[in-house]
Amino acid sequence: MLRARESKMLTADRAARMLDAASFEECAKLLCDCGYEDMSAMSAAEIDTALASHRDELFAELDGLLPDKSLLDLFRLKYDYHNAKTVIKGEAAGQSIEHIMSGSGRVAPEKLKIAFDEERLSELPAALGAAMAEAAETLARTANPQLADFELDRAYFAEMSAIAATLGDSFIDGYVRLLIDTANLKSAVRTARMHKTADFLAGALIKGGVDPDRIASADADGLAAIFAHSPLEKAADAGAEAISGGSMTVFELECDNAVIAYIRGAKLSSYGPDVAAAYLAAIENEITAVRMILTGTLAGVSKETIRERLRDTYA
Repeated sequence: MLRARESKMLTADRAARMLDAASFEECAKLLCDCGYEDMSAMSAAEIDTALASHRDELFAELDGLLPDKSLLDLFRLKYDYHNAKTVIKGEAAGQSIEHIMSGSGRVAPEKLKIAFDEERLSELPAALGAAMAEAAETLARTANPQLADFELDRAYFAEMSAIAATLGDSFIDGYVRLLIDTANLKSAVRTARMHKTADFLAGALIKGGVDPDRIASADADGLAAIFAHSPLEKAADAGAEAISGGSMTVFELECDNAVIAYIRGAKLSSYGPDVAAAYLAAIENEITAVRMILTGTLAGVSKETIRERLRDTYA
C-alpha cells in the first residue's frame, strides 16, 4: 500500500513545475495532485499550520496500519524532543510557547507541558522525562540553553538507537547511524567555523555512529578522511571546504542529500519495515521541500535561490 502512495509524492519534475509556475496560486495548486489541501490563498503562517496538520494526519493514519507502532515512534520522537526543548526554554524565559509546539510526537503537547510544569515527569516516557529533568537542571545551573539542548539531543538519538535495535532491521539501524553521523559531522563543522574548543565539541557529539573521539580530534582533512567511502563522503568534503570559509549551505545540502540517497535504497524492497521507514523519512523531506517552495515563493525569493536550497527528492 505504501508503494502505491509513492506515485503521488513530490518528484523533482513536480517541484520544478511548481517553481516555474506563473504565480504563487498556480504553484500551490499543483500540490493538490500530491494529496495536499489547496494552500493557494494561505499566508506563510497558515501554510506552516496546514503542513503540520498534513503530517499529523499521515502519522495518525499510519498508526492504524503499521503492525509495529515502534516504527512510527522512531519518527515521532523528534517532535517530543522539540517540544521538550521548547517547554524548558520557554519556562526559563517566562515566554508563552504553546503556539510553536508540535502535535506530531508520541505525547500530546499539553500533556508534556503539564508534566513539566507540575513536576510529574514520571508520567512521560522514561527516557524523555529523565532527559527533560537533566536538561532543566543544566539550564538552571549554567544559564546556557545550548548545553540543555545537548542533553536532549543525546537522549533523542539514544532512544532512536534503542528502537532501531528492537526492530532488528539492518536498513533502519543503518538509517539511525547515518542520522547520528550526520548530526556529528554538522556539529564538528559548525564548531570549527565558530572557533569553539574541542571540549565544547565533545559535549555536542552523540554516540551510536562513528567514534565521537575520532571526530573530536580531527581537523578538516581528518573529517574528510573519516567519512571517505561512506554515504557522507561528499558531505565531509563540503564540510572541509566550509571550515575554510566555503559555503555552509552547500555543506548542509550534501548532508541532507546523503540521507535521501540512503533511504532510496529501500526501493529495492517490496515490503517490510524498511519500506515503511523510507516512506516516513521521505514524507518528512517532502514537507520540508514543500514549505521551502511555498513560503519562498510567497516571500518573493528568486526561483534560482530556492532551487539551490532544495534537497533531492525521494520519488
